[in-house]
Amino acid sequence: MEHKKTYNAKELKTPHGTLFIEGPISSNKLAGFEFHEDLVAFRPHNQQHKALIGIADLDEGRIIIARHRNTIVGYATFLYPDPLERWSEGKMDNLIELGAIEVIPLFRGCSVGKNLLIVSMMDDAMEDYIIITTEYYWHWDLKGTKLNVWEYRKVMEKMMNAGGLEWYATDDPEICSHPANCLMAKIGERIDTESIQRFDRLRFMNRFMY
Repeated sequence: MEHKKTYNAKELKTPHGTLFIEGPISSNKLAGFEFHEDLVAFRPHNQQHKALIGIADLDEGRIIIARHRNTIVGYATFLYPDPLERWSEGKMDNLIELGAIEVIPLFRGCSVGKNLLIVSMMDDAMEDYIIITTEYYWHWDLKGTKLNVWEYRKVMEKMMNAGGLEWYATDDPEICSHPANCLMAKIGERIDTESIQRFDRLRFMNRFMY
């Protein structure tokens, strides 16, 4: 499958200044921007910057950023699922995962996450993919946002809906381990029936074990 990437961008006015939401961004461009020190949800900010540069170089890898002047203050990543996850077992070249979405505390509540997803989906090539995201409550910033699990889940779901992702049932043990965890997906307009069936088989791998 050919991995086309078409750059898109939009401005987002916030109380803390105008942000530029853009992508997919090349690794060279990413390397040239500052990476905000508060982007530490997954690893120290300098290591996360390096990780994003690596993802941008992958054929299917896509990085969408939120930029304040020359500093990245938020990002979303799309790439093939981790080889250790069930979602990679189907070896589908048209299934990619929204691997991470992060925004610094200063710009939270300014619709940055929502706009990162909107810009991501502006690229027509995304209609050639099944896009998934797995949401686990233990990754959520409940302390920083002062929201409970269900309030956070509602906010997260609303944000994902802005990118066209919807809730899908699954028997994945990790997702089933807590009722707030969930699988969300967007099935592109040009996805064939066989791919949808393969995705359904990945969603329900344990159904014949009972």
